[in-house]
Amino acid sequence: MSRSHFTTDCHGENLACTLDDAASPVGLLIVSGGNETRAGAFAGQARLAARIAAAGYPVLRSDRRGVGDSTGDNLGFTGSAPDIAAAVRAFAAANPRLRRVVAFGNCDAASALMLGAGSGCDALVLANPWTFEGEAADDASAMPTAAIRARYAARLKDPREWKRLLTGGVDLRKLARGLKGALSKPAPPSSLAEDMRAGLARFAGPVRILLAGSDRTAQAFAAVWDKADPRLHRREGADHAFSAKADSDWLFTQLLAALDEQARELDVD
Repeated sequence: MSRSHFTTDCHGENLACTLDDAASPVGLLIVSGGNETRAGAFAGQARLAARIAAAGYPVLRSDRRGVGDSTGDNLGFTGSAPDIAAAVRAFAAANPRLRRVVAFGNCDAASALMLGAGSGCDALVLANPWTFEGEAADDASAMPTAAIRARYAARLKDPREWKRLLTGGVDLRKLARGLKGALSKPAPPSSLAEDMRAGLARFAGPVRILLAGSDRTAQAFAAVWDKADPRLHRREGADHAFSAKADSDWLFTQLLAALDEQARELDVD
């Protein structure tokens, strides 16, 4: 395994890329969420890339335009399809052995991959897709009704939450707003969620959708998605970044399973 850094072109701008190389013709493209750089929060994506590469699969990470070491204007996740496609091309150019690409994105990176119908990748692993319009996630009352109900049901089962309530550690006005939302009539799915659904429907390859049980973004997604979708994989108790060691190991296992599946298909071919 070796790590190298280079840039690639995207509409006249330079995208900064990092490649953790390995021997397999199947590779993992990690798409960063939010405005995070390709290293990820506390270098989490860099560590994940090294771990995947050590298992035999090359990994590419890149900063989209206007983020980190890349030039240009930051167009946000809804405008990142050209950046993802440029990263896929750069991956193939940097690793001539590459024949299949599995893309992994968390939060709005997952949403970007859905909106772009996979952006030229062969398989997708989508974690906690972002379905909020604008900054609605900052307000719990703006969450889908089913997600609010699930959140409060989980809290009612937690003795620590009852202790906080009895000792004055809960903002009663915020609690009232949340309960009002839980009892309200469910709102229709956002236009973003519908666009993501339509984009994913155009993708022909295999998909895994990973949901962290304790994550508000995952709860909001689950509230507007088909609960019987066989592509859903849940990790109860996990946070948004799957940061606990056991949850991180679970994420690694899911990614490895998606990569192994592509490798097996190549062997059959």
